[in-house]
Amino acid sequence: MIRTFCAAFIGMSLFATPAVMAQDIQIHTAQGEVTTAPSPAHVVALDIAAIDTLTALDVPLVGIPDKLYVDYLGDLTAEPVGTLFEPNMEALANLGPDLIIAGGRSAAKVQALSKIAPTIDMTIGEDTVADAKANITTYGVLFEKQDKAAELLAAMDAQLAEAKAATAGKGNALILMTNGPKVSAYGRGSRFGWVHTALDVPEAFENLNPEVHGDAVSFEFIAEVNPDWLIVVDRSVAIGEASSAHTTLDNPLVAGTTAAQNDQIVYLSAAPLYIAGGGYTSLSTTLAEMTTAFTK
Repeated sequence: MIRTFCAAFIGMSLFATPAVMAQDIQIHTAQGEVTTAPSPAHVVALDIAAIDTLTALDVPLVGIPDKLYVDYLGDLTAEPVGTLFEPNMEALANLGPDLIIAGGRSAAKVQALSKIAPTIDMTIGEDTVADAKANITTYGVLFEKQDKAAELLAAMDAQLAEAKAATAGKGNALILMTNGPKVSAYGRGSRFGWVHTALDVPEAFENLNPEVHGDAVSFEFIAEVNPDWLIVVDRSVAIGEASSAHTTLDNPLVAGTTAAQNDQIVYLSAAPLYIAGGGYTSLSTTLAEMTTAFTK
């Protein structure tokens, strides 16, 4: 769902002023438009997609979750302030941030977080690419990095065009996520559905449940759908466990599909897509992998 912006404000400490000061700006968030001063100096980010994009924009952070999961953020040295789901309120208060950026897994904590510091919700919705672009633009304005944001948007548009050209006319696809021995399928409107919508890749099976956990499916279902391509996300790898997708899908029913027969099973880098979905580098990684897989 493309966000609808309204005058729903988050964090009373951010907005409870008698009048908007001249230097204040309005920015878009997942919960509406908010008014704030630009260029906050001490920023905590609790959402990996947000941290991904902020890092690409060279925005320094003073606090981040204790585990980021994606390798390309491994060099960040900000203070740990809890987990993706459970921020450490005491650690946050001790940091004294000017702004807290929540989203995704931490979005439910916005009200509690805004008692510590002004907090905005930058959750990426189901229209992943549109929301990712909107967030890049918003961060560019907020941190006065409009030129860098324009560079990232131009690079993303170029990668989208390249990937779309690579996938054109190559057949349909079924997106699967494995979780140990369990398999779920994802279509349009789901957390991975942007692969279909942004790249115009036809669905091998329409009307899949768009819920966050997808549709639980059997190997018989995969064989019956018989996709031209299988696009696979290994949740075990995404959360730092041993890979299981190849083992899970190594069976005669999957092996008999057109995708397997034509060597068209694509194992995407899981952590960027599953953990940091909608972040700039996450999207760039997935788009590059799709382009490579569909042009081999």
